[in-house]
Order: sequence, then structure tokens, then C-alpha cells
Amino acid sequence: MSTCDTAVSRLRVREVETVGAVDAVTHVDELSDETFQRFYEAVESDSTAGLADASLEAGEVIVFTDYYRVERA
Repeated sequence: MSTCDTAVSRLRVREVETVGAVDAVTHVDELSDETFQRFYEAVESDSTAGLADASLEAGEVIVFTDYYRVERA
């Protein structure tokens, strides 16, 4: 197994201006309370802490006050 397969994946959220027609989009009110809390803390603090444990996938776009794309850090 390669190193990248066994490494813990870190996620971050980044504000984006546009969303593509094929992007997976989730509205913030669809998130569980725990996932919302981790997402909100990441947006407010510009931190990746806690996102790895959240139920978010790389490439997913979250609609909050703006659009935020979940990316691998």
C-alpha cells in the first residue's frame, strides 16, 4: 500500500466565487450539528483542525453565507 493511501487526509474549506454544474452542493442546513460546528469553526478560524473528522468530502461545495469548497490540505 502506498504512503498516500495510509496517510490521514486533512481537509480545508476555501471560499469560491462560482460553482460548476457538476459540483456536489450541500446547503449548510443539511449538515449534522457536529459537522456544521466543525465547518463553522474552520470558516471562522481559517483552520483545518477538526475537518478530518467531519462528514465532508473533498470537492464538495457548502452553501453558507458564500460558497465554500472542501479541499485536501
